Amino acid sequence: MTMAHHVTDFHGILLFRRDYAERDYLVKFLTQEFGKKMFLVRGAKKRGFKMTADILPFTVGSYMGDIADTGLSYIRTPRETSQFQGIGEDIFKNAYATYIMSLVDVAFPDSQPLPDWYHRVYRALELIDEGQNPAIVTNIMEIQLMPAFGVAPQLQGCAICGRTDLPFDYSESYGGLLCQQHWAADPHRLHLSQRTVYYLRQFSVIDLDKVHQIKVKPSTEHALRQLMDEIYASQIGVHPKSKRFLDQMQSWAPRLQNPPVNDD
Repeated sequence: MTMAHHVTDFHGILLFRRDYAERDYLVKFLTQEFGKKMFLVRGAKKRGFKMTADILPFTVGSYMGDIADTGLSYIRTPRETSQFQGIGEDIFKNAYATYIMSLVDVAFPDSQPLPDWYHRVYRALELIDEGQNPAIVTNIMEIQLMPAFGVAPQLQGCAICGRTDLPFDYSESYGGLLCQQHWAADPHRLHLSQRTVYYLRQFSVIDLDKVHQIKVKPSTEHALRQLMDEIYASQIGVHPKSKRFLDQMQSWAPRLQNPPVNDD
């Protein structure tokens, strides 16, 4: 049976690439037009390969390709491409960006058009590339991706009564926020600070296009990280390798940022 395919232009964000056979790469793009697609790039490891710069990690651009409905597609020629230079040159930015892209890869099936998510991923990478707090950009993406994993917590009002005018806490048992009047309903609620709850609610609906400056206290950033780790571990069950590396890297951060001082 012949697979349906067609030659057309597409816009893509390179999610990852991996070795395939001796001279080839498999390159996965999040495309604006067709969702996630895997491309076989033949001869990509050969010296002098013309498209080398167009399939580097953290590349975004437009291409002409032979798009298969299922299975492998093929890139015919790049049109206009560029790299997120800041991400490519910084191990911390790199780790957060890689984690965001791996979450998106797991969250959606291949070949499902995702024009809205294409734009959100592009904007998230742009913010990280520009030097905005990558941990907070990542939190926003994690929160907004939860419904794609089948977890859609109630984050605007109380999960029991719908009130919006009282202090909140997060309840995994009730699938979202509980107002102060119903805190007793869940003795295992997470005891979040009101500042953390505020950002959780804001991040669930924020438009990344309207984000230009991100300032969050380190204590709140830490609390948000713990909250997202708890939700993803207990309710979503997704553990990309890139997250394990990110966790390791975060443990290095204090040592890298505050190297020991030699008093000799």
